[in-house]
Amino acid sequence: MKKFLSTITLACVLGLGIFGASSLSFADDAMPAAAPAATEAAPAAVAPADAAAPAAATTPTVNKGDTAWMLVATALVTLMTIPGLALFYGGMVRTKNMLSVLMQVFVIFSMLGVLWALYGYSVAFTGGSPYFGGLAKAFLAGITTDSMGATFSKGVYIPEYVFVVFQLTFAAITPALIIGAFAERMKFSAVLLFMVLWFTFAYLPMAHMVWYWDGPDAITDAKSLETVVANAGFLWAKGALDFAGGTVVHINAGIAGLVGALMLGKRIGYGKESMTPHSLTMTMIGASMLWVGWFGFNAGSNLEANGLTALVFLNTMIATGAATMSWIFAEWLGKGKPSMLGAASGAVAGLVAITPACGFVGPMGAIAIGVLVSPICYFFVAKVKYWLGYDDALDVFGVHAVGGIFGAIATGIFVNPALGGTGVWDYVANAVGTYDIVAQLTAQVWAVGTAVVLSGVVAFIAFKIVDVLIGLRVSEETEREGLDTTEHGERAYHF
Repeated sequence: MKKFLSTITLACVLGLGIFGASSLSFADDAMPAAAPAATEAAPAAVAPADAAAPAAATTPTVNKGDTAWMLVATALVTLMTIPGLALFYGGMVRTKNMLSVLMQVFVIFSMLGVLWALYGYSVAFTGGSPYFGGLAKAFLAGITTDSMGATFSKGVYIPEYVFVVFQLTFAAITPALIIGAFAERMKFSAVLLFMVLWFTFAYLPMAHMVWYWDGPDAITDAKSLETVVANAGFLWAKGALDFAGGTVVHINAGIAGLVGALMLGKRIGYGKESMTPHSLTMTMIGASMLWVGWFGFNAGSNLEANGLTALVFLNTMIATGAATMSWIFAEWLGKGKPSMLGAASGAVAGLVAITPACGFVGPMGAIAIGVLVSPICYFFVAKVKYWLGYDDALDVFGVHAVGGIFGAIATGIFVNPALGGTGVWDYVANAVGTYDIVAQLTAQVWAVGTAVVLSGVVAFIAFKIVDVLIGLRVSEETEREGLDTTEHGERAYHF
């Protein structure tokens, strides 16, 4: 119990001590899109500076080039999950549990894609309250091939169906990230029920709070800005910056993973038996697919194909490379040898950290974020986890939550134009807004703190409900034999 409380305390301190917006708005309904305001008291509607230059005319027009890019980006994010994440996680578990991990990722992605279409999209991206949307577009009601969604630029649109399916991939990969924390010991049925509950009550509200607003065409003057802020998600109105999901995806999933690892307890034999990855080859392949797919995740979050998209693409590339090198050097110093697992872990840490910042920082800021995040995550993975005694099997908390928190803070710092950042665009003044580090970091703290508390509380309650209804953990006999045969009646390998 002391270790449980110590770990929860650590997570809360991280969240409160450190800190939204790849979305869009729709022509016929209030929707999300650009990044939020720079100050809470008098927010200016903002977006990454390069993306927000006002169009000569604001007549809604679908851009075919942007549409084509977004469809490619959506396919790339799908590739991140199936098979990228599945192989990355699967290679790190023992042979007897490989198939169970593949199955969990594949089915979670499938199930949540359907739930997104049924009600998830509506709850996340329609008006209702600052905390969650309504059911006006449940079952995708009212959306047709002629429906349009705004981008970051006034008068530039993409088909609404494109935005629906792009955001579907985010909603499906985020819960799948969580399974790495309690791999090799949770019932398949319990995994699925938990994911439905957590997706509904943690992911959807967080997406709404960070990414929902009326869009750039709704802002014409200071008065209209006040209306947009009043209608926006809670954290968007606070001014939190999260370009592609540092809070919505990574902190959200990482905290839920930590809660799951604590509530399920350690794997049988943890700390006594060898639990080394069964195939680092698979892990390397998975990490590489994650890296490639992440270009769709980050660069696609700009919703347009333009110069800022190129910057995001570059930032994603070099931050990941810097984090890979930083991790293996930290490992080299700490353990005497650099490892393939370390290189893959460093790459993912860099991808996580640059996610909220990718459209707001310059290339040198991206490199700095990559260099700095890996030693921090490495410390949590190699030291803190063992000091506190929790079994986060595949380091979901240590990489995603910790890396996401660092990235959220770094976004608030490196967005500063004086440090090479893009700044944020004020749609009222049609110019880059004034940077205020205190106001921006305060907004980032709000975003991180909200993600930590919301995800932690919802995950705890959801796990409790599942435990009461069907039980969380497989039997000792099942765990020792392996989940592949006992849960699915199949084997990943036949030697």
